Amino acid sequence: VQLVESGGGLVQPGGSLRLSCAASGSIFSVNTMGWYRQPPGKQRELVATITSGGRTNYADSVKGRFTISRDNAKNTVYLQMNSLKPEDTAVYYCNAVVVTTTSSYGIPYWGKGTLVTVSS
Repeated sequence: VQLVESGGGLVQPGGSLRLSCAASGSIFSVNTMGWYRQPPGKQRELVATITSGGRTNYADSVKGRFTISRDNAKNTVYLQMNSLKPEDTAVYYCNAVVVTTTSSYGIPYWGKGTLVTVSS
C-alpha cells in the first residue's frame, strides 16, 4: 500500500492550499484517514482525521480554517487549508488505516510528507 501526497508549497499568510493524498495498492478497505504535521524542530501532531463514514476531528489550532474531506471511491483524502498562518509551516503527512487483501485488521500507513511553507 502506498500513500502519495500532493499540493504543498509556498503561500503567503492568509492564503489557501489544498492537499491531496491517494492510497493505492492491495486495498480491501480504508478506515480512518487523516493529516498530521511536523513543524520545524517539533514533534509530529494531529491536524485532522475523517472516518469512512465522514465523521471528522480537528486540532483546536486549525478548527474553522481547515476542512478535511475524502472520496471513498478514489481512496483519497483532502485537506483544504484557508487563512494560513506562519505557524502552519510544517511537513504534512497523510495517514490511513487500511485493511489489505491479505490482512484481517487495519494497518496504519504513512505518506512521505509534503512541505507547506507560509511566509511573506
